[in-house]
Amino acid sequence: MIIKYISFLIGIVWSYSIIKTQSVFSKKVGFIFKILITKVSWLTFIAACYFGYKNFSIKLTIIGIIVAILLVNIGFYLSKKFITQNFNEKKITKYKSFFEYTLIFWVIYYVLF
Repeated sequence: MIIKYISFLIGIVWSYSIIKTQSVFSKKVGFIFKILITKVSWLTFIAACYFGYKNFSIKLTIIGIIVAILLVNIGFYLSKKFITQNFNEKKITKYKSFFEYTLIFWVIYYVLF
């Protein structure tokens, strides 16, 4: 039972973190990210919630969802705080652009091949 609950929590954290990641990217990359990745993550999130509901009580399921969402939001807050303290704005923009173009490249590569 503990292993099932841990896998439920991992699924919730994984899918919600990908959903939350969409807000980091710019509009053009966010649109590609939203269409191709976030839709699947919402389905995974809903499936994980259903898995939790079927295998555990409603109380444990809701507690797991709340804990997972809090963990992801705290993680994003702390990582944002760490990045803004340790890097200047120019470096952040440079790395963000690199990751955005890399994401576009991987999406095009995946679609074509």
